[in-house]
Amino acid sequence: MHAMELIERARVSAGMPQHVGLLEYDSVQAVLAAAVARFPDKPALSSLGHTLTFRELDRLTAAFASWLQHHTDLQPGDRIAIQMPNLVQYPVVCLGALRAGLIVVNTNPLYTAREMEHQFQDSGATALVLLANMAANAAPVLPHTGIRHVVVTELADLHPFPRRLLINAGARYLKKMVPPYHIPGAVALREALARGARQAHREAAPAPDDVAVLQYTGGTTGVSKGAMLSHGNIVANMQQAGVLFSTYDFREGEETLLLPLPLYHIYAFNACLGMLARGAHTVLLPNPRDLQSLVAAFRDSRCSGFAGLNTLFVALCNDAGFRALDFSRLKVTMSGGMALTMAAARRWKEVTGVEIVEGYGMSETSPVISLNPVNANHLGTIGIAVPSTEVRILDDDGNEVEAGEPGELVVRGPQVMLGYWNQAGETAKVLSPEGWLHTGDVAVVTPEGYLKIVDRKKDMVVVSGFNVYPNEIEEVVVAHPDVLECAVVGIPDERTGEALRVFVVPRHPGLTEQALRDFCRENLTGYKMPREFVFRAELPKSNVGKILRRELRDQ
Repeated sequence: MHAMELIERARVSAGMPQHVGLLEYDSVQAVLAAAVARFPDKPALSSLGHTLTFRELDRLTAAFASWLQHHTDLQPGDRIAIQMPNLVQYPVVCLGALRAGLIVVNTNPLYTAREMEHQFQDSGATALVLLANMAANAAPVLPHTGIRHVVVTELADLHPFPRRLLINAGARYLKKMVPPYHIPGAVALREALARGARQAHREAAPAPDDVAVLQYTGGTTGVSKGAMLSHGNIVANMQQAGVLFSTYDFREGEETLLLPLPLYHIYAFNACLGMLARGAHTVLLPNPRDLQSLVAAFRDSRCSGFAGLNTLFVALCNDAGFRALDFSRLKVTMSGGMALTMAAARRWKEVTGVEIVEGYGMSETSPVISLNPVNANHLGTIGIAVPSTEVRILDDDGNEVEAGEPGELVVRGPQVMLGYWNQAGETAKVLSPEGWLHTGDVAVVTPEGYLKIVDRKKDMVVVSGFNVYPNEIEEVVVAHPDVLECAVVGIPDERTGEALRVFVVPRHPGLTEQALRDFCRENLTGYKMPREFVFRAELPKSNVGKILRRELRDQ
């Protein structure tokens, strides 16, 4: 049977519609307007113990939009960079900027000066909103960019007095979290909001094809490029991903999502918007690597939903405090951003009683391409292509392969980006004139119609002419009870062309290379056997927790 037929059959079996209808909202900010009308006094967002209702979120975003329109020279279509961790200020500034007609440039708060300068210059950003903790790093970069307007916020700027004063003063003077900086003309966010609140804003009315967000991607594989995501792209994908919530007992206006993943990452950005649309309460965690704060947030929020990734699941399940929590309210756990290992999924189910539903996407697709329905979850797969998404699996010559055969995953749908910002050549490499996006991922369609990522094309290792996919080897190695996590890379080998090197973080210090060899030999055919095992205390990861194979190869 043709791959697309299998996928359509799987959609029907899981009760997932084949298509989404017309856009539910005209723009991203229309999502907020509808939620405010339906859930005005429900909690919308929280961070550091402070909660904004939907009504308060509406008021603050309107004030920021007004400040942009009445107190700056910014015009619709201008770019504004946002550089801060998960604080309630992030969605306030983001939605306020969109209400003023600007384009948001999501910016990693841990960027180096070189990375910042590239993104600000490439996007043509003329405004920047950032956390004071990062201002010292940004200050020397700004003269080399086109940024004319800078807004600085502190951790608790939207908290009430005196808690605001205590948190901000503690961060600045006791914990020394705010290095001295000098940015001429910078405006405090609280001042901008106060000035903006004195005048009404003019609500922007963007068309669905107007750019809403520049989502930068490719920083670990080449020069970072800005994926142009339109209002229509984001709204359509929010509707597409929303089918997940029809497969479990989701009560609009009643649920709580714990979100430790950073909002500058498109996975978390989409999840937050989806929660706003459904009147849910999103609890934002500023530092996902602060495990004890995450465990405390799990305890205090009594969340019904959690959006994480493999490294977080592993870390939490290895924490005694987390394992002792009450998970009776937890309904759904979503995984994305990196491959979910079977060992992590099984351990999570054992600890929490809830299965992880894995999805898959890219910055270029707003981001969701496929997901596992809660009522038909297939561990080890990335689920079913979401509604209105066409999928092809192509060989190196561009021909469709048979179902079950590996090939490059190519997709088309309303969530696919307009292209890369000012990068027509790079756009043409991945996006066909007919709208097909080449993902660069090797996938197969299972007999049940589910998609399974075999690996990135560039990560594939060729051993004696055989294709070996690192994900498969990692899945085997991490199943060893004494392995916490691992990463596989290819290394040059005179005899076989390439060989496999496995970087291992042991769970127990007594783990030996021979024990791993014996374990792998039981589970892998000869050409897939690793040549080397290298023990490490930790593996290099991106700021969202992805293991950086390229960095390991370069080392």
